[in-house]
Amino acid sequence: MAKVSKNARVAQRAANAGSGRDFVKVIKSVKDPETGKYTYKELMIHKDKVKEFFAKK
Repeated sequence: MAKVSKNARVAQRAANAGSGRDFVKVIKSVKDPETGKYTYKELMIHKDKVKEFFAKK
């Protein structure tokens, strides 16, 4: 079995920069003002936008 050097793995990771590993599933609970019940909003977003998602109301 052939070994792969660390530099080759780093280059391969850079080549796959737009892959699905950059996305995460986030779940946010939202309270309905009329009934008081909670619903859950689920999204797949880029990992760099997570703080923005939770900062919005």
